[in-house]
Parts: sequence; C-alpha cells; structure tokens
Amino acid sequence: MPEPVLRAEGFGYRYPGAARDALADLTLALEPGSFTLVVGESGSGKSTLLRAACGLVPHFHGGDVRGELEIAGMDLRDYGPNELAASCATLLQDPETQVVMSGVGAELALPLEQRGYEAAAIARAVEEAALELGVAHLLDRRTDTLSGGELQRVGLAAAVAGKPALLVLDEPTSQLDPVAGDDLVWLLRRLNEEWGTAVLLAEHRLERCLAAADRVLAMERGRVALDAAPAEFLEWAAERRSVLATPAARLFSLAGIGPPPVSVKEARDRLCDAGLAPAPDERPGVPGIARTPGRSMSVLRFEGVWHELADGPAILRGIDLELRTGELVALMGRNGAGKSTLLRHAKGLVDPTRGRVIRDGGVALLLQNPGDFLIHEHVRDEAGPDAVERAGLGGREADHPRDLSGGERQRLALEIVLEGADVAVVCLDEPTRGMDRGWKEALAARLRELAERGLAVIVATHDTEFAASWAERIVLMGPGTVIADGSASSVLAGGRHFATDVARILDGAGGALTPEAGAELLARELVP
Repeated sequence: MPEPVLRAEGFGYRYPGAARDALADLTLALEPGSFTLVVGESGSGKSTLLRAACGLVPHFHGGDVRGELEIAGMDLRDYGPNELAASCATLLQDPETQVVMSGVGAELALPLEQRGYEAAAIARAVEEAALELGVAHLLDRRTDTLSGGELQRVGLAAAVAGKPALLVLDEPTSQLDPVAGDDLVWLLRRLNEEWGTAVLLAEHRLERCLAAADRVLAMERGRVALDAAPAEFLEWAAERRSVLATPAARLFSLAGIGPPPVSVKEARDRLCDAGLAPAPDERPGVPGIARTPGRSMSVLRFEGVWHELADGPAILRGIDLELRTGELVALMGRNGAGKSTLLRHAKGLVDPTRGRVIRDGGVALLLQNPGDFLIHEHVRDEAGPDAVERAGLGGREADHPRDLSGGERQRLALEIVLEGADVAVVCLDEPTRGMDRGWKEALAARLRELAERGLAVIVATHDTEFAASWAERIVLMGPGTVIADGSASSVLAGGRHFATDVARILDGAGGALTPEAGAELLARELVP
C-alpha cells in the first residue's frame, strides 16, 4: 500500500488560552488520490484540521499538541509550513490574506521560485495553472484590482501550480459565482482523477461538491463523528444532523421519499423513474412583508453611476438602482461584475467617476473580510455582551478573534457593524462565508427583522439557496450593469446556474425555490 498523504494517530490540539480542545483524538489516514470532504457546523474543528494539515497549527497559532500527525511522511512536530508546502498546497478561507505579490503572474510564480524551479519550468507551470483555473486573462492585472472571487481563483492557481500531493482547501467556492463554483469543483475532480492529487476540502455548501467526493468526514466538537461514503453520510445526516443535509436530500426527506439523492442528476432521475412529472409552470411570486400604506420610501438611489479605473476597465457602467424602506434585496452576478464596488459606493467609501449616489440616512456595510473589523485581543472587547451572545459566542469572550472559525468571525463582525447603528440601509458583502445552514437561517431571520423595522437590506451573495430563503427581490448584475431586477422566483427559478437545487430538480415548476416549497409542490401539484 502507498504511504498515506496524511496520517493522524490520537491527534489533539488546543489553541492558546482556549477552554477546550479544537481537535480531539483524531485517528485517520488519507490515501493518495483520495477526495475527502470535511463537513460540520461552524466551530466543529474543520478549519483547525486543515490548518494542522498545512502546519499553521501549531507553528503559527501556537497552542498544545498531542498525538501524532504526519503529512507526506513528515512529522508535524518537526516540520513547519515552509517544508510541508512542497507536498501540501493550501487555500484558506480568506484568499486576500494569502496573496502577497502585486501582480497575478508574480503571485503564481512565487511558490515555484521559492522551491528553486528553473525559469522555463516556472513559466510553463504558471501558464498551465492559469489556463486550468480560468485566470489567464488576469495574468497582467494587479492583485489589488481583483474582486474577492478573482482573488480566490488566483490563490488556487498559485496552490496547484507546483502539482502538490495533497491539496487542502477551506471553503474554496464561498466567493465564486455559481458557474465558477461548479467549474472549480470539476477542476478539483480532474486534478484528483488525472493527476492523482489528494483533495481535503472543507465546505458548508455541500450541494456543490458532495458528488465529487469519495469520502466524508463529519466533525463534531473537534472529533470525527462519521467517516463514510457520501450516500451513507446523507442518511446519517437525515437522522442525526439535518442541518448538514443538502437541499436535494431535504426535499426528498420532507416529501417522504428515500433514500436521499447525492446529486441533482440522481434526484431528477429518481423522480422520473417514479413517474413524477412537473405540473404546468405557474411560478407565483414570493410573498413580501406586509407593510403599512405609505411606509415605503426611497432611502438609497443610484443615478447613472460609473466607476472607472484610471488604468483599467469601467467597474460600474451607468447604474440606475433604488432601494426603499423595508426591502430585502439580494445582489447577485458573476465574479467581477461590480457587486462589491456597488456596495462601497452605497456606503460612500468611494465616489462615482460619473453620476451620483443619493442617501436618505446612514449606511452600514460589512465587507467581505471579517478580519478587517476585529482589532482587539479578546472577543469581549470587540462588541458588547448582547452582541457577543447574538453571534453565538457566549463562553468564548476570552478567546482571541483569530482563533475563531471563519463562520464565527463573520458572525461577530456582523454584530459589530449592526451594534448601535442608527442607519437606514444595511449592506452585507458575502456574509455567509464560513456559516453553516443553521447560522444562515438565523441570519435570514435577522435580515427579515431589520426589514420589518423599516431598514432596507441589500446583500451581495453567490449563495442561491441562502438568497431564496429571505430575499423578495433579486438584482442580477452583468459586467458593471444591472441585467435583471425582479422577484426571487422570477430570477432564481428555471435557470441552469443562477437557480437553487430545488428549482433545477423540478425544472422551475411552480416557482419552487426551497426544499419546503418543493416538497409542498410534490405533494400538491406533481402528479404521477
């Protein structure tokens, strides 16, 4: 048998000053060429496991280690991130903190230069990685002009350029649009199958990548609660941890159909085999919040807004957009379409090169990187006690914010932005990065609460499932322009990419977007 690319024996780890272990008694082995998906609720230990695999735990974070962990035969106690990087490439949750060079081409070349590759080999590897990741058109761009999704793809290209034996990824699709996210998963599958690269992937949006995996590790409080194939994992999740189930699995469970499907294709085939066919497509609109007559008024307006770079393209091109009190708006679109730039204009962080932004009240903005909002040594110093509790961090007040999981940092940053804010508009840029479904549902409820108080809410997101759970209105952007502006059902039902899994499974029938709506449709309108 070949040597495992990762081997753990009774491995445990605790962050400095933490009250409990982040990882406890892990015993497992990852074989070369395997594709392992790590799942679990926020704070379950997924990111810590990945940090240990690349040596950041404990060599960067410090803390106490027990047991054994080897990566490509190298003992974690004796080798740090620099030595492990030749065998284990890593892309963590915040790609903006990993990109260190000013140019994209230089960023892809850097890890190869550090390992002493010849110039010709570096040039070839950079070209291949850029083509495979779809970033060849960005090679001459400055990294500080890239969107979050573009940075994520550039970071991944730099990681795979050296053909590592193990590729470790933490939420790699979190900032990618639906098309780019699907492309990334297929690329990982190709790297895995054709190059023999072992993949260790932590992800909350399991519907994107479960079908590509051959193994699932379900984490609970730092331990492996289940180690199984994808189909077995879904059956376990349906019985034990419904919050981890995919939308397709939840649809089948709510409709009383079993066993749960691993993919959209399997779900469609199963419904077809059962003789179920979509009823006539009615696509009713999604009911909105009941509002008092005369309550709705304009609070934010874009009038012909352009944002043009002095030495680059126009990021926004003549945007006309209005938000009114109590509206719940999801801002969607491809990577680089200008969503983040639009929200920065809403806040006033940048000024239009042409046109104007009119604000009737304050604007709160949560940017993509929650670390920008965390500046103290302890969680208790970042926000008040009530805000810490709302972030789900009660009992973690003494922890350092850097030791929180990505989802925990995101929730804390959100509460910092909202705490005591006297605003009319709330803007959130990819707020669900690192959040499990339970916390996404809690965030959706919080957004509805803000809207009922009369605030306008606009959220930039690539998560169609999340958008469908709360948004009344979808604004879909193309390159710098608004190409669609309508109800959630009119935009997210019936599409191929900007659509929920339930809408894809049911061909958009009845405008059903969520598992609950889809199960009701199966019971009521789908006939054998």
